[in-house]
Amino acid sequence: MNHSGQANKQYFLSQLVYIEENIKDLTNLYISSTPIQERLKHFFSLYVLELEELLKQNQKNSFIASIPKVYIGTKVTVMYLDDQETEDYVICFPEESDPDKGFISFLSPVGRQLLLKNIGEELSLKIPTGELGVSIKEISYFGGLLEFDTQQTKEA
Repeated sequence: MNHSGQANKQYFLSQLVYIEENIKDLTNLYISSTPIQERLKHFFSLYVLELEELLKQNQKNSFIASIPKVYIGTKVTVMYLDDQETEDYVICFPEESDPDKGFISFLSPVGRQLLLKNIGEELSLKIPTGELGVSIKEISYFGGLLEFDTQQTKEA
């Protein structure tokens, strides 16, 4: 049973396995979707280390009660600093992406910039028409409603 606002640790463990098993394809997608000047040399290693740290901090709990950063499988609420409007994005794997519904790939330009950001952090999102100042207002677990979670559960 998934408690409201609490993350299933199995979802994040499945991510680690998925990334490890698909690292070559994911790296190719990352390289093809990320401008050279924005590429991070150890993009996936950094993400995996952050995810492992989250799991380590919660190793004695059956659920992760608080998610301090934006991970794949989280819903992030951003507030645009110029007009104080908010918008929700669910950060997902590329095959789950549906921008019209707010589901954005972690490899998309906006998804990549939001990944691993902290609650309260302010950043300047680079978009095709310029830059937007945003603040991370809220981060919550959404993984149980994503296709990836359903597929991993069936395969287990």
